[in-house]
Amino acid sequence: MIDKYTSLYNRLENTPLGNWLVRLPEQVKEALSDEKHGDLEKWKSLLEELPCAKPTSTDFNAGTVRIGDPDDTPPVKVQKIKEQLFKFHPWRKGPYSVFGIHINTEWRSDWKWDRLKDFITPLDNRLVLDVGCGNGYHCWRMLGAGARLVVGIDPYLLSVVQFHALKHYTGDEPVYVLPLGIEDMPDNLNGFDTVFSMGVFYHRRSPFDHLYELKSFLRGGGELVLETLLIDGGKNEVLVPEGRYANMRNVWFIPSCLTLESWLVRAGFKNVRMVNVCRTTAEEQRPTEWMTWESLPDFLDPDNPDLTIEGHPAPKRTIFVADK
Repeated sequence: MIDKYTSLYNRLENTPLGNWLVRLPEQVKEALSDEKHGDLEKWKSLLEELPCAKPTSTDFNAGTVRIGDPDDTPPVKVQKIKEQLFKFHPWRKGPYSVFGIHINTEWRSDWKWDRLKDFITPLDNRLVLDVGCGNGYHCWRMLGAGARLVVGIDPYLLSVVQFHALKHYTGDEPVYVLPLGIEDMPDNLNGFDTVFSMGVFYHRRSPFDHLYELKSFLRGGGELVLETLLIDGGKNEVLVPEGRYANMRNVWFIPSCLTLESWLVRAGFKNVRMVNVCRTTAEEQRPTEWMTWESLPDFLDPDNPDLTIEGHPAPKRTIFVADK
């Protein structure tokens, strides 16, 4: 897997992100050493066992990211590809279509993209970072929207492996998912045109540290797209769950929209605007044949779906866009 990043390093050389190359190759090598995760060696073997097939076309600008068509390869091989891809369960972000194989993921991530795509600066020829990108579904959509280069980061190695399983069939497109967390990123990169943080904010212990980190990745005038949980309420109102929230352990805080707006301003962002608020439904996040574990329907109060099983307000999400 390490060699899959050589083209990324080449592409970074002549960009404002070139200084990242001082440490990035060694970080990737360390993160993908077999000692880092007990299943990594098995996942690497599964990647090597993926059948070869070449798509006649791809579509990264559709709700279902499409790689190839059913007629591109014999049905027997399509079935083998499906069996191999399923071994990377659970698939959380998507959906995808691979040679006609519908990967029906836990999240309808296309719905989130539809909520924000008309409110952001067009991505044409931009350098884009997606923090906490999972298996890279939104990275493909960013590429489809015209980005020059898309870099996703996620420390969860199964998600990184899923991305590589998909890229096995796409060729050397300028989109990458790195096995890194935000704490592994260098300070003051100051090089990305657009930075996305979606579904990450409430998992960070310090909201201001996260906002300052995101700002440090952006060039002057660059754009932040921040998607996160929220609560109803006024300025300075924040929910701090004492235990879990919707069965998630590491939710540290959930602000109101007015609170989040004030935090973004306090962190030095300009032109701060809220572009969407919506409730998360069991149609958007649910178990499927590609993610058979518990999901949102299991984490809501069965007698009152307006509450989580812990008694907190049920999940609502917001999207903010702001400039550095």
